[in-house]
Amino acid sequence: MSLPKYSVLMSIYVKEKPEFFREALDSMLNQTAKPDEILIVEDGPLTESLYAVLDKYKAKYPQILHTIRNEKNLGLGLALNAGLKECRNELVARMDTDDISVPNRCEKQLEAFVEKPNLDIVGGNITEFIDSVDNKVGVRIVPQTDSEIREYLKKRCPLNHVTVMFKKSSIQKVGGYIDWFWNEDYYLWIRMYLANMLFANVPETLVNVRVGRDMYKRRGSWKYFKSEASLQWLMFKNKIISLPLCVFNVAIRFCLQVLMPNWLRGFVFQKFARTKIA
Repeated sequence: MSLPKYSVLMSIYVKEKPEFFREALDSMLNQTAKPDEILIVEDGPLTESLYAVLDKYKAKYPQILHTIRNEKNLGLGLALNAGLKECRNELVARMDTDDISVPNRCEKQLEAFVEKPNLDIVGGNITEFIDSVDNKVGVRIVPQTDSEIREYLKKRCPLNHVTVMFKKSSIQKVGGYIDWFWNEDYYLWIRMYLANMLFANVPETLVNVRVGRDMYKRRGSWKYFKSEASLQWLMFKNKIISLPLCVFNVAIRFCLQVLMPNWLRGFVFQKFARTKIA
């Protein structure tokens, strides 16, 4: 099967660790279906050690690895939107700068696009690990078919952002990435839903995601709750969900993100939002 060319879109900022960044880059450069381009957005000034990694890889892969620079840190959504405009291929794979893609991740996604050319976006499952990829702590499994994904979206984010490959033109058609505190991806999927775009998820792990021992702290704050609650209200206003479901979704998030202490939030996420590693 002849596979199309694709770009990889990444964004890096000053707090990233060089060793994690190298692992992320290597996992994309060593794909069984090699990227035609890796475009990295420097989201504000970086550390000397991060610049050293960038310089080394740009020198080694001058035809593949390119960077653009934001003078100041804009945040993930705006940084990705700036990078997306510069990607030279129609198919674009998202990747974070501290995670590790499995070797055949992109090959599987490209095959999905070849088999179903009308797809707009293809994601997959993630496996979460702490410190070492051998220390797996959970799996986030997402629905596979377009109808399942569209139904799941009414309650939770239906795609693992770090795993997705999409058509550049489809994302730009709905306005690209738009800043929405820690929920740029969910907001994008909602707009794609409203535009009747076609979703799919590969039924296996595509990316090993690095998580910290305090990973659930960031999921607990008024700011995070208000961000998610406003998305639920947006879905209600656009008739994606009913008012009772909107109220239910917001109430669940209020309990989880505002009322719960971190230790209990962590237990709930591991028990109900992740599949435990045997």
